[in-house]
Amino acid sequence: MKRFIKYSSYLKTFLFAIFFLTIIFIDNIKADLIKPNVEIKPDQVVKIQLNSLMNNNQPNIDDGIKQTWEFAHPSNKKYTGPLPKFINLLKSDTYKMLINHLDSEITEVFKSNNQYGFKVIILGNDKKYYAFQWMVEKYYDEGPLKDCWLTTSVSNPVSLGSSI
Repeated sequence: MKRFIKYSSYLKTFLFAIFFLTIIFIDNIKADLIKPNVEIKPDQVVKIQLNSLMNNNQPNIDDGIKQTWEFAHPSNKKYTGPLPKFINLLKSDTYKMLINHLDSEITEVFKSNNQYGFKVIILGNDKKYYAFQWMVEKYYDEGPLKDCWLTTSVSNPVSLGSSI
């Protein structure tokens, strides 16, 4: 009986250790989303969004879209959200070329004190080029987003043809 209690105690300790290590492992593989902050510049917002969309399912399915959503301006979120609707929008025929695209190029088109416009050209995984107008605006309302740069709109794509 003592031997059973001893093994039972070891088993409980072993199972607890496995449980604890599993929690740590799961927590470590879960990527933390980059949150908007006043240090992130307008072009960096676009880069963060494009890099996330380029690697949409890393480390988990649709993490790139979720990261992109983090930098959507609240006025944009009213139009495109909530998040499940935004995910469907980016997977629609209109924007699906952004998901897992192969390359991107960002060119500043205009800037003011509170707004930047960028021309974004991406190479979709269909080997075609697409151009977008990407608008980023400073948020002025009180709260955690105050003075952060956030995306207010992304135009419909313009096909620029095949890369082949």
